[in-house]
Amino acid sequence: MPVPTRRRFSVLTALCAAAVLAAPSAPASAANPYERGPAPTNASIEASRGPFAIAQVTVARSSVSTFGGGTIYYPTDTSAGTFGAVAISPGFTASQSSIAWLGPRLASQGFVVITIDTRSTLDQPDSRGTQLLGALDYLTRTSSVRSRIDATRLGVMGHSMGGGGSLAAARTRPALQAAVPLTPWHGTKSWSTVRVPTMIIGAENDTVAPVSSHSEPFYTSLTVAPDKAYLELNNASHSAPTSGGNVTVAKYSLSWIKRFIDNDTRYDQFLCPAPSGSAIQEYRATCPHA
Repeated sequence: MPVPTRRRFSVLTALCAAAVLAAPSAPASAANPYERGPAPTNASIEASRGPFAIAQVTVARSSVSTFGGGTIYYPTDTSAGTFGAVAISPGFTASQSSIAWLGPRLASQGFVVITIDTRSTLDQPDSRGTQLLGALDYLTRTSSVRSRIDATRLGVMGHSMGGGGSLAAARTRPALQAAVPLTPWHGTKSWSTVRVPTMIIGAENDTVAPVSSHSEPFYTSLTVAPDKAYLELNNASHSAPTSGGNVTVAKYSLSWIKRFIDNDTRYDQFLCPAPSGSAIQEYRATCPHA
């Protein structure tokens, strides 16, 4: 006997609903395949180590020509897929040891990180920018960890002249996903062609690269960058990013690269609305981020 039309519709509806309930739910990260690690908390982004176990490998100066060697820090677990990568440059007269603390800290949060030595400790910012890009190319094309990296998700960081170098690298390679200059120094004051999401971290008491003539005009000049932020460290000096564990530098650098290299909007909560606190003298940003 044929099933009446109305009843047949009800039966089909019930069957469809049952199928939906029986189907396995999609993982929470399906909407963003680049998310790595659990949902962040304030405690997790302030921690000295993240959820990923890491290893490191030395890049000998003699084995490369585009930068002065360095150290790669990387997550050992590849079950989540590939990771974004970040290259970090030291400042004038400094070696990678000055910014080495950022390597394991960021890698353990789900990035491949290379802290570099420059070809000469006297290299100027533009040269450091070129070397940062050389280090990223080495990571993605030649290094022993290249299969762990998503070459479309890359960023740069640097301290002082290395910070100026990260701006120069962002200007040269607009395909980068993020730049984080740390108390940056550069003779060029306008970065109006930079199209990379950039967070500049300055220091209130910086006498080497005073914020009034470096970080602040750099930030203001970023007129076409789709997203930008300026964080000024309260009562801090030029060397604050090299102090071996500045929590404010680490947590907001991490939040920025997570947000823009991993497109992880779970980190928006730490960037917008503007963060505040005793460690922050000033914060400006293009909130909400695109």
